[in-house]
Amino acid sequence: MLWSYVLKLVILLPLVCGLMIGCLYLWRRLESRMPGKTATRLVTVKETMMISPGLRLAVLDFEGKRLLVSVGRGGVTLVDKVDQ
Repeated sequence: MLWSYVLKLVILLPLVCGLMIGCLYLWRRLESRMPGKTATRLVTVKETMMISPGLRLAVLDFEGKRLLVSVGRGGVTLVDKVDQ
């Protein structure tokens, strides 16, 4: 009797966890297609690059300007700004 419980646990627990992960993945993929969401965004992230374990550079487009920002534990710092 105990072995049947352990066997069910070993089989069903990974199955339930896999279903949960699959549902969360599908939710993230389909969330942008839901009605009521705006398709255009004011800020778009073009590229990011990891500089060190705590520091990352990001290129953003905002209102016709391209911004290079540094993102770290201390916050976000504007490095450079270029008009397009």
